[in-house]
Amino acid sequence: MSTPGTLSVIFDLDGTLVDSEPNYYEAGRQTLAEHGVPDFTWADHERYVGVSTQETAALWKREYGLDASADELLADIDRRYLQLARTATRVYPEMRKFVELLASAGVPMAVASGSSPEAIGAVLAGTGLDAYLRTTVSADEVPRGKPAPDVFLEAARRLGAAPADCVVLEDAVPGAAAAHAAGMRCIAVPYVPAQAGAPGFATADLLLPGGQAEFTARDAYDWLVGPTPWR
Repeated sequence: MSTPGTLSVIFDLDGTLVDSEPNYYEAGRQTLAEHGVPDFTWADHERYVGVSTQETAALWKREYGLDASADELLADIDRRYLQLARTATRVYPEMRKFVELLASAGVPMAVASGSSPEAIGAVLAGTGLDAYLRTTVSADEVPRGKPAPDVFLEAARRLGAAPADCVVLEDAVPGAAAAHAAGMRCIAVPYVPAQAGAPGFATADLLLPGGQAEFTARDAYDWLVGPTPWR
């Protein structure tokens, strides 16, 4: 298999490579319950998919009128999430195959996530993906999180790649918007399929409205490097 030119691939982590949203939901639910909000539901959580934990903590403070500071809330979420992430994170099987396929072809790869550096490291180590994905960027390391393009542009810089040569895989509207703003192509695999029609996904070069159920490693690779479009 030949290396496909100058292509580089940048993955969002949560909801794209791994199904970590249940862990974030549980960490958030426990945190809010501790601070007097006992009825946080999965439907509530879905509103924050694709939003960094730092921004989520700030939003919760305002929306729920919490006495704790955003920094305190963030620390609580991260502590609980890390406990879950190390032992209970599931990789999407076709995404793992895709990473392995790209690695065998010598394609440079990175992870650019709204999670903390510690959370990214815990997930990659706990799932074995750290064997392939050694370049990582957290929203904590750049001035602005998604939908700003900062994390993707920094990932490209660390890979030594031009933004135009990068393809981003994303599951959420803010990430798809960030990829577009960075001047990168985007494969959008919505974590919440019902949100596939959201205007923010309209800029994606390839949108799979069925989400992970529609994604296959071989078709994704062929779309990236082959002369024929996704079928």
